[in-house]
Amino acid sequence: MTDTTTDTIDRLAGLAQGNPSFTTRHEREKVALATQACEDLLLGNQLDSVLTQAERLVLAAEQARVSGVAALEADYRARAEALSDAISPELRTILDQQGARTGNARMDAMLHFVRTLALNPAESDQAALLAIPAAGLSLNDTVLLAQLIGFVAYQVRLLVGVKAMSDMGGVADTPAAEPAAAAPFVHPANLPPPGEPLRRNGFTSETLDWKAWLEVLTPDTATPEQQHVLEVSHPKAKTMDFYLLLARQPQVLLERSKAFNAIMYAPGGLSRAEREVAATAVSRSNGCVYCASVHAQRFEQLAKRNDVMAQMFDDPDTAGTNARERAIIQSSLVLTRAPGSFGVQNVQPLRDAGLSDLEILDMLHSAALFGWANRLMLNLGVEIYISA
Repeated sequence: MTDTTTDTIDRLAGLAQGNPSFTTRHEREKVALATQACEDLLLGNQLDSVLTQAERLVLAAEQARVSGVAALEADYRARAEALSDAISPELRTILDQQGARTGNARMDAMLHFVRTLALNPAESDQAALLAIPAAGLSLNDTVLLAQLIGFVAYQVRLLVGVKAMSDMGGVADTPAAEPAAAAPFVHPANLPPPGEPLRRNGFTSETLDWKAWLEVLTPDTATPEQQHVLEVSHPKAKTMDFYLLLARQPQVLLERSKAFNAIMYAPGGLSRAEREVAATAVSRSNGCVYCASVHAQRFEQLAKRNDVMAQMFDDPDTAGTNARERAIIQSSLVLTRAPGSFGVQNVQPLRDAGLSDLEILDMLHSAALFGWANRLMLNLGVEIYISA
């Protein structure tokens, strides 16, 4: 089991063995281990990168500050300050003057990227990304920065979610409530039948492609480590820009894939379909057309209906065909838009709707994860519609 003294989420959320929320969290031990492994890699001192550990810690602290999560900001700030000899004048400016620019083109390009993506990933664009290598960062380190921002977006949301569960008073063995009897499902007449593309308000359930804005790897000339990661990441990874770009940081991609799989495919707990509801709600709120298309399609395949997806594409704030869906969507939206304000008041409706504590944790994992996924998709490339 994870050591609570070295697990950042447990430590900052105040979880300890014997605490019901600790017990619930570690029913998903693979997620806890993968989350900490990602942090250790992205913010430790083992990576071969010109983006120094001190720079990464300061940028992570700045992202947590902009996100309104003071506990994580303070933790990363303290870890950066402990590297006192590595704190340059530019980093000192960031630490001491909230929102300041440093006058260093490389650092300011990264700062702009971090501050923009902290809460509003759709507001960044190709120009903001390309400004980073133009200011002197390699393509590999630009991908590292994007992964760092994505991870911190996930981590701040996971932290506040787990803390809210603990503050609510978790009960580790809370059984899921039996769903109320429902009338037989009748497909809405105004929607295409499941299996046909749903297209509404600029969002779709059809299969899309994605094109990277940075040069991707050529599989034949990739290193053995990169080749291995491509082989284990996805059956089509060697032909997909997303994986061919992220494989520039093979260790990070490998750890991220472990976290993704542990969150989206773990047995028991929240149903696969309801995890897709949370993923799509976050993607819709963030404006990530690509992720919304993938996970709306997966929901439809699992649930054999598309009504709630149509509702989310139209207006996520009013979406949900039943109390469980409405609670999942509303909690996901607050976690996405305002993690600093997320608390018991956003978790209690999930329990009131009948979700067990493990189901609530699965929902929080899914919603937080897509804070990471959306930032990669929105800010490293663009979705492409496939011609019929």
